[in-house]
Amino acid sequence: MKELIDFGMLILIYFLVFYKKWKAKGKYMLFMNTTMYVYLSFVIYFTLMPIVTSLPNIFNHHCKSMNLVPFIDVSMHRGDFTRQIVLNVIMTIPFGFLLPFLEKKATLLRVAFYTFLLSLSIEILQPFLNSFRASDITDIITNVSGGIIGYILYLICKPLMINIRNYLKNR
Repeated sequence: MKELIDFGMLILIYFLVFYKKWKAKGKYMLFMNTTMYVYLSFVIYFTLMPIVTSLPNIFNHHCKSMNLVPFIDVSMHRGDFTRQIVLNVIMTIPFGFLLPFLEKKATLLRVAFYTFLLSLSIEILQPFLNSFRASDITDIITNVSGGIIGYILYLICKPLMINIRNYLKNR
């Protein structure tokens, strides 16, 4: 139920801030930007929500410190580390794939850097919004890996995507 407030805010932000600006750039850019926005909304859902209802208590709970030892869960066989690694990689593949469509100068290095910033932001915010979440350097490493895989998939699919873009622009 608390997440519905956050999704309501995201929908409101979309229509009040972004929709008109993206629509003015054409159907293709509206589609690509909206796709990225929906994707990022789900990333927020799985990593940070609830946000709005958590804000009053942001400093009223104990925050866990960030784990700065890469892959410690793997080496110590703690929890479901394989599942966590796979999910963290999968989570950012769409980011690495979609970003080059939105930023013309996207290179492998830029995509990796922007994926790093996205992941770092999530890892910094998680403990403040929810006392049950912990930050982990492994998540950042696996998220960046996912962004890189997404960019490689973009390079493979680029000719097909150019045809789709041209089709949409001519409609």
